[in-house]
Amino acid sequence: MKKRILTTIFGLILIGIVSLSLIKKNINDFSMISIEGENISTYELRGKVYLINFWATDCPGCINEMPELINTYNNYKKQNFEVIAVAMFYDPPNRVLNFVKAEKLPFPVVLDIDKKIMNNFKDIKLTPTSILIDHNGKIINTIIGEIDFLKFNKNLEGLLKKANARF
Repeated sequence: MKKRILTTIFGLILIGIVSLSLIKKNINDFSMISIEGENISTYELRGKVYLINFWATDCPGCINEMPELINTYNNYKKQNFEVIAVAMFYDPPNRVLNFVKAEKLPFPVVLDIDKKIMNNFKDIKLTPTSILIDHNGKIINTIIGEIDFLKFNKNLEGLLKKANARF
């Protein structure tokens, strides 16, 4: 009898732990300042679907995905989608500025010199790493490596329909 009760309790605890790991985590609110001097607050981004893309100018995968990231941004920005490109702490600011200018990045770019932005997320170990956040401020997906834009855009369209259906 005791063994059955202990087994049941252990099973319920295990189910609870698994359930908690499946819950989408809300991000903590924080602010960033773009290289253009624009203050960007995750609190003010609520209501939008957005992607925080951690990248570096010396990262081949980052460079490879940037043209498609620009296309995705341009295709969906009028549907309440935002991209914030966060340059890694080790990337020299002058190289970031030169890259942004040369590639004509249309979305905000932020320098994370002191790692404050990166430290808001536990999974930032490699570049590129992209974090997709829904209109409620919940992390939907963390993509480590280059984005598969066919899959990403399909998922994004579904999220934008949900977000825009509220209005």
